[in-house]
Amino acid sequence: MLISKSRAWYEVDRSAIKHNVEAIRALLHGNTKIMAVVKANAYGAGDLEVSKCMQECGVDFFAVSSVDEALSLRKNGIQESLLILGYTPPEHFHYLSEYQIIQTLVSLDYAKKLDAYCEQAGVKIRAHVKVDTGMSRIGIRCVKQDDHIADVLEAYRLPHLQVEGMFSHFAVSDNIDQQEHIDFTNEQIAQFEYVRKKITEAGIKPGIVHLQNSYGIINYPELSYDYVRPGILLLGFTSDCKDRLAQPIDLKPAVSLKANVTLVKTVQPGSCVSYGRNYRPKEQRRIATVCLGYADGYPRFVSNRGSHVLIHGEKAPIVGNICMDQMMVDITDLTCDVQEGDVVTFFGEDHGAYLAMDELSHLAQTINNETLCWIGARVPRIYK
Repeated sequence: MLISKSRAWYEVDRSAIKHNVEAIRALLHGNTKIMAVVKANAYGAGDLEVSKCMQECGVDFFAVSSVDEALSLRKNGIQESLLILGYTPPEHFHYLSEYQIIQTLVSLDYAKKLDAYCEQAGVKIRAHVKVDTGMSRIGIRCVKQDDHIADVLEAYRLPHLQVEGMFSHFAVSDNIDQQEHIDFTNEQIAQFEYVRKKITEAGIKPGIVHLQNSYGIINYPELSYDYVRPGILLLGFTSDCKDRLAQPIDLKPAVSLKANVTLVKTVQPGSCVSYGRNYRPKEQRRIATVCLGYADGYPRFVSNRGSHVLIHGEKAPIVGNICMDQMMVDITDLTCDVQEGDVVTFFGEDHGAYLAMDELSHLAQTINNETLCWIGARVPRIYK
C-alpha cells in the first residue's frame, strides 16, 4: 500500500494511546494489570502498532479474536502472553503449541478435543476456561438455573492441557441507569465468584482470573482480579458518550479520519448532486468533492441525515448520497476559501476544532466500537 495523504488516511496518535493506558491504570487496584484487547486489528487502529505501543507501556498480556490475529502478532515480534478469546478450529490446533498461544476453552466438549489433540501430538497447550455467567455466547454455562460447575472442574483436570486461568464477560456493564441491568451484572459477578470458590474448594488453583471489560473497569471499580480487558478505552473512547459512568476517566481520542478535497465547483439551483438526485439545492451552492466513501468505511446510511465534516476548523454538511469512493460537501457558508487538496476531517481535531466520532455513530444508529471497525483496509494508517 502507498502510504500518503493524497487521498484519505487514518491518523493514530501513539502518545494518546499511552495516555489512555495510564488513565486506565489509575482506576485499577494495586496488583491488577492490563490485558490489552487488540482484536479486529485493534479496532481498526492497527494491531501490531498498537501492541508495540502497549509493550512500551509495560503491558505483558494481549487478547485477540482468532488464531489468524494471534499468528500475525507472533510473527511480527509480539512475544508476550497472547489469548485467543474465541474459537480455533481443530485443524489449526498445531499453531497453538507451535507459537505458544493461549486458547479459550469455549465448552467442555471443545476442551476434550483440544486435550485429545495434545495427547496425540505429545504437546501441552495453554488454555483459559471461559465461564458463561449469563451472556449466552460461548463458555461453560454457570448460571443459577443452568449450573455446569462440574464441567468447569473437569476442564481444569484434563491431563494434557495447561489450564492457566478463567474468565467471563459482562453483557450490560455499560448501563448503570436501569436497576434491572445493574442487578444482572451483579448476578454475573456473583456467579463468577461462585465458580472461582468452587474451583478453589476442589483443590484447584484457578490461575489468572479476569472479568472486567472497558465498562466493567469504569462502572465496577470495586472488583479486583488479576487482569482487566480494555479494548475501546485504549483508543480513548467509550461506546457512547451519552453513557453515564460511575467514575470519571481522563481519555484522549487517539484516532482521526481525514481526506482531501479533489474538486470545488458551483452548482446552480435545481442541479442534482450525487446518485438518486436526492439533493437538489434551491439556490446556487459551492460544492466540494472529497475522496472518501463507503468503501473506506464511512457509512452510506448517514447520507442526507445531517452528517458533517470539518474543513479549516469549520463545520460543513455532507450533501447527496455518499458514493463508494467519494462524497460531496456543501462549503457555501464557510468563511474559508476551500481549495483542491485541502484537508477534510470526518472525526478528530482540525485547526483547533473537534468533531466527535459519537456524532457519526449516533447518525448511523450504532456505537463507536462499530464505527472504529468500519475504517477500510485501503485507508492507510499514519502513526504519529
